[in-house]
Amino acid sequence: MTRILLRNGQIHTGLAPAEPITAMAVEDGRIVWTGTDLDGFTSPDEVVDLGGRLVTPAFVDSHVHVVETGEQILGLDLGGAPSREAVLDMVAAYVTDLGPDDLVLAQGWDETRWPDPTLPTATELDRASGGRKVYLNRIDGHSAVVSSALMAEVPGITGLPGWTAEGRVEREALRALLPLLADLTPAGHAERGARAALQAMAALGIGAFHENAGPDIGPESDLVAVQTQAAESGLHGTYYWGAHLGFGDLDRLDDVSGLAGDLSADGSMGSRSAALTFDYADLAGHRGHAYLDPEQLAEHIIGCTRRGLQAGFHCIGDQAIDNIAQAFRLAEKALGAETLRTRRHRLEHCELPSPAATETFAHLGVIASMQPMFDGLWGGPGRMYAARLGERWQQMNPFRTLLDAGVRVAFGSDSPVTPLDPWAAVHAAVHHRTPGQGITPAEAFAAHTVGGWYAAGIDDAGTLAVGQRATYAVWDRTTFPDLTTPDVADVTTACLQTVVDGRTVFEKEGVR
Repeated sequence: MTRILLRNGQIHTGLAPAEPITAMAVEDGRIVWTGTDLDGFTSPDEVVDLGGRLVTPAFVDSHVHVVETGEQILGLDLGGAPSREAVLDMVAAYVTDLGPDDLVLAQGWDETRWPDPTLPTATELDRASGGRKVYLNRIDGHSAVVSSALMAEVPGITGLPGWTAEGRVEREALRALLPLLADLTPAGHAERGARAALQAMAALGIGAFHENAGPDIGPESDLVAVQTQAAESGLHGTYYWGAHLGFGDLDRLDDVSGLAGDLSADGSMGSRSAALTFDYADLAGHRGHAYLDPEQLAEHIIGCTRRGLQAGFHCIGDQAIDNIAQAFRLAEKALGAETLRTRRHRLEHCELPSPAATETFAHLGVIASMQPMFDGLWGGPGRMYAARLGERWQQMNPFRTLLDAGVRVAFGSDSPVTPLDPWAAVHAAVHHRTPGQGITPAEAFAAHTVGGWYAAGIDDAGTLAVGQRATYAVWDRTTFPDLTTPDVADVTTACLQTVVDGRTVFEKEGVR
């Protein structure tokens, strides 16, 4: 195999070397040597002069929706819409290039950023779209606004929980629409979306990702499309299917690490569907929705553990997280703590854990897969968390508390909910909006690299040490970013090359 020597660089190994590392050798997808140019690695087949550039472990996005991210890249992105009127105008402009029977599929609107949070109605969407079928997914993916033409295609939707005559849907009504969306999208849609998203990730120095698929996200064919495109692109994928007790689904699906990911124990703060132990500050008498009780959750954990699978759940509110902690305690009684620890079960988001739940997760080795940009976008006084929770917003996303308790943390984007931007995520974790909950740059970078590999059950990746997988990124800078700076613009940097297991999956310019 080809022996490649990278020299004259600034190599950040993700460890704490006693001296600067300026060179690294790769063979057969593995790192076989690190040191300085003066150490004299012999007999390379190829020498790459880095020109002083920075090399780091590639990022791992530990929670992403690949097809949906591609849809945002290729389609109608409402993330920047400043008002409901702007949303309607964007829909009207978008449909000018569509046929009368084409589906309008868009996402990213966030009414908490609008001067007036009133949502567009189905009638207004009918008018803006020329009577087309329209599905506008909220930024959190837990509610949507849809046109009358789309609702008319789902018999009985008006009797389902979460339906409103104005066109806003959530819970069972939202889930009832998903099979129809799959039927209405054209052939090759998922493949094109997956390809676009994977290309975007590779260009950002992301070498590995965890796809959080499931029947409440999209059809099984979407997951297959992601797997196929990832194999072609060279990115390393870890795949989860969020189906409660969905063991029979695994007879049809290959290479699935667990029935985990977005298996929802509750909803979201933005949609007021996260399950809380107290009333929402801006909706008296309402505490969200818990979709599974502790006994149902425990049955899932036990079933996954016995089959050698990871279990995991989407959970945001403290009530949902407490339910999961109770379920893990029930599973511990049935299986024992050590058996549970070996599976590295995981939680997605885990935004408002109680001290008791945190202790349970640390004891049983449950991993928190979290998104720092949630706090970056919605934390702080006067923002969405404060509107929903009052002063309790300061308890959200407690990175410092979780790490100090011994909970392993992995970082991701939840894209398209927040952008694919790993440096910004690491920066947000350091500059947490709640005093005392920020973590060190080293901890934040580790959570977005080696932490993601650990959450996938992989222990030979995430650092640039001898014997580890040669999965790294080359950056257009000569020093590791100063993540202590308050301005995120100071740490963003262009990726020049991304390598996964020794294979170049992205290259911008003449690194070689």
